[in-house]
Amino acid sequence: MSEPREGAVATLGRGLRAMPEFRRGLPATFALALLATAGRVVVPIAVQQVIDRGLLAPGGPDLGLVRTLVLVCAVVVLLTAVAVYRMNVRLFRTTETALAGLRSRAFRHVHDLSVLHQQGQRRGSLVSRVTSDVDQLSTFMQWGGVLGVISLGQLVVATAVMFVYSWQLTLLVLACFVPLAVAVRFFARRLAVVYGVVRERVGDVLAAVSESVVGAPTVRAYGIRERTAARLDRAVDRHYRAQVDAQKVTAAVFVSGEFVAAVANAAVVVVGVLLGLAGQVSAGTLVAFLFLVTLFVAPVQTASEVLNEAQNALAGFRRVLDVLDTEPDVRDPAVAAPERARELPPGPLGVRLEHVGFRYGPDARPALEDVDLTLAPRRRVAVVGETGSGKTTLAKLVTRLMDPTEGRVLLGSAESGWVPLADVAFSSLRRRVGMVPQDGFLFDATVADNVRYGRPGLTDEQVTAAFEELGLGTWLAGLADGVRTPVGQRGESMSAGERQLVAIARAHVAAPDLLVLDEATSAVDPATEQRLTHALDRLTDGRTTVTIAHRLSTAERADEVLVVDAGRVVQRGTHAELVGVVGHYARLHASWRRSSAGAPSPVA
Repeated sequence: MSEPREGAVATLGRGLRAMPEFRRGLPATFALALLATAGRVVVPIAVQQVIDRGLLAPGGPDLGLVRTLVLVCAVVVLLTAVAVYRMNVRLFRTTETALAGLRSRAFRHVHDLSVLHQQGQRRGSLVSRVTSDVDQLSTFMQWGGVLGVISLGQLVVATAVMFVYSWQLTLLVLACFVPLAVAVRFFARRLAVVYGVVRERVGDVLAAVSESVVGAPTVRAYGIRERTAARLDRAVDRHYRAQVDAQKVTAAVFVSGEFVAAVANAAVVVVGVLLGLAGQVSAGTLVAFLFLVTLFVAPVQTASEVLNEAQNALAGFRRVLDVLDTEPDVRDPAVAAPERARELPPGPLGVRLEHVGFRYGPDARPALEDVDLTLAPRRRVAVVGETGSGKTTLAKLVTRLMDPTEGRVLLGSAESGWVPLADVAFSSLRRRVGMVPQDGFLFDATVADNVRYGRPGLTDEQVTAAFEELGLGTWLAGLADGVRTPVGQRGESMSAGERQLVAIARAHVAAPDLLVLDEATSAVDPATEQRLTHALDRLTDGRTTVTIAHRLSTAERADEVLVVDAGRVVQRGTHAELVGVVGHYARLHASWRRSSAGAPSPVA
């Protein structure tokens, strides 16, 4: 286990910069905390006055003074309770506001990261950073934060009053706690390490659980429940062991605090009695000092719990801040460099790739290599090739889900001009360029709600009209509740083909000028395939379309076919031109024909 890269103070500094809402609420909260802690020392002072000036007054007990002091104490205790209540309310409201903002910023930042970066992280770990890690921070700030603020104020005020009563006894108490202060620094470093591991193990558990739930059909289909359960058990066991290691360190802190507190109390009683016998302190002062020592010791005794929660929260805080500090490798120029941001030119959009290359890692083989081509506007282009040839990578570069490692991608036309994709503001890019992914991902909502993601504000009637325009009215009418039919989580209440139909309708209402399609490879029934074909024909009519073609009919109907092999465009032309020439496309086409006829196909 390695030590964290930065200390607690540095982490808190970074965190406060990331939570401006929390900084704005701190001054008033601290003022209330000081009022609350100042009220706590009134009781020891009143006790000293009652004993020395009330009960042991030279002329006999002064009951009037005693009544006055008791009344004053009652009023002060009431005010202290009100101050503590207000402080708690302010702290809860301030922390929740700040953490809600932090959670939202972290969530949005995760979405700003490129697809490549997200794929390099376990989704469960990313989810844990904006959920459980922030929750842990919330728990500490609302419990440990309150206790820590009150305890710190109580410590300072109690020490000041103790010095007023007896500097000798005060120095004695402080001397008792010097070794503990040194030990706490060591314990804090250890806790930072062990709780860093705990937060990582929480992410491991969430990743294992989410993968098991999402992959439940595969788990059941292949009868691997025991193996999956064993994997989850290992993740839970690692989390358990990390928690036990953390609690061992916490127990050591607690025992140390209890031991030093007992020694301090015993030392004050012994030395205080000796000073009293020597006439250097009065009986009231000694009793009051014992009250003050209790106020001084109480924060130290709870320090183990606060330190425990603090290091757990700081470990989670570092993970959240690490996400926020990760620079997106695909950045919106409107945010990163507003003076450079540009809008896409009006009119139909074409695509130009200038010596484009891409690798998924420094040592990875090229996924694309020296691709140099121009696609004219309003053309339907089919991109074909074997699995792993670079088709999907090309689609992601055109939609700027990733940026090329070499060369550049431009959109526009010869008439309106070409604009480098890296300079296009995301607002313009997402409005003018659309993509229908292969899995046709749907959100857990109704059909209409999913379509409205393409164009917010549409009524149910307009959504229904969109399906009619695509020739899908009959299919829509066959659903239980039409456009109000729930699709389930990830659209699992629908078949793969039906999810694709909804995704096509979503792209249709968005009305992009450039559309990138990744055809679904899942087997669909003939009726659904026919619906898909007709809907795609209407969707792509009159707009620039780049389709990763998995079906023979798509390549045959395209205006142009690009054949990709090993990251290079090796052939280009119409279907009629390429099918009669010996080469990659002819082999793929023959493979498709054999597959359609039921014969085994040698092509992946």
